[in-house]
Amino acid sequence: MTTSGTLVILYCLATAVAVVVRRLRVPYTVALVVAGLALGSTKVIDPPHLTKELLFTFFLPGLLFEAAFHLDLSAFRRIWGSVLALAVPGVLLGTGITAAIIVLAGRVLGMREVLDWKLGITFGAIVAATDPVAVTSVFRDLRAPPRLATLIEGESLLNDGTGVVLLSLVVAYVLGSQSSPIAMSGEFVVVAGGGFVVGLCVGWVVAMIIQRLDEPMIEIALTMIAAYGAFVLAEAVGASGVLATVAAGVMCGRHGRDQGMSAASRAATETFWLYVAFALNSIVFLLLGFEFDARRFLSLWPEAIVAFAAMVVARAVIVAALMLIQRRTREAMPRRWGLIAVWGGLRGALSMVLALALPSNFPQRELVIALTTGVVVASVIVQGMFMPLLLRRVELATASN
Repeated sequence: MTTSGTLVILYCLATAVAVVVRRLRVPYTVALVVAGLALGSTKVIDPPHLTKELLFTFFLPGLLFEAAFHLDLSAFRRIWGSVLALAVPGVLLGTGITAAIIVLAGRVLGMREVLDWKLGITFGAIVAATDPVAVTSVFRDLRAPPRLATLIEGESLLNDGTGVVLLSLVVAYVLGSQSSPIAMSGEFVVVAGGGFVVGLCVGWVVAMIIQRLDEPMIEIALTMIAAYGAFVLAEAVGASGVLATVAAGVMCGRHGRDQGMSAASRAATETFWLYVAFALNSIVFLLLGFEFDARRFLSLWPEAIVAFAAMVVARAVIVAALMLIQRRTREAMPRRWGLIAVWGGLRGALSMVLALALPSNFPQRELVIALTTGVVVASVIVQGMFMPLLLRRVELATASN
């Protein structure tokens, strides 16, 4: 079957899943991954593999831009300090805690394959950042409180870029091409800061053009250019394409949509990007399910359980530290939000693709990929499935439709 034919089948399947989950009240992303797992085991169709090139070229710019474009800026301004704390030092701390737990637990439990600190740090960097695609989808489905949803969504948008840059530095260090911590820190600042600058510039130019137009179709096309153009331009100059797209999305949302679009243009653009997010989300989560290798996972299930537990514990420590720091500030969260913030830190397709993108000469590459696949699938299914129950238990969910 041709690639186009396969994509048509996947999209039909995703639409069918969307109809079914409306009745079952199961998070859409969870149902998509489960459907991908079921179809992947039957080998009925052979979909394209979820590669770094496919995700970065086609999926990620559109999904990141849509989430940033619709970000609640008024809520974000009230919690921006907490978002930055989770997105930068939180990612670094999470990487270290995850690596320490995996390595120490591996030694205690006799898991010889995961004793190496370099492997632990690499895995920690891969899963350190929450996935904006998974987080945004689940929180929108569940209609969590706006300030809490903005905190988790804003964190996932920013820590994505932090995670990508951090992993590239970790890989360079492991392979011996980057040796100085000072040099690594400097490169981190340049790559991340460069991404923001590129994104802000692209977003500002597009927003200024939008303010001088009143043509919905052209304005939609301009936002597409901002989404994918910022990503491509930043990557071309050695900066973070992820952060560039996020910055461009925020600029287009604030200065383009809110200040420059007529009511008709705003409605058309928002509807277009909501549809794009639905379409891209549908395919990427199905492909994520297809990537799962059950036989490989069964041979590594103890290691995968330890890795998943390490990721959750690291997340809990980070959130607890944030809430402790927040106590005397205006950004302080209600205590009951802490559990949601911990459990809502889903990992998704980005972690999977980062693992697959490790260089072919990377030590124990296949082990890292297998562990990441197991942890990501477990995160989407287990955390995603129990989020509605958790929200109801802590009385945060709004009345369902």
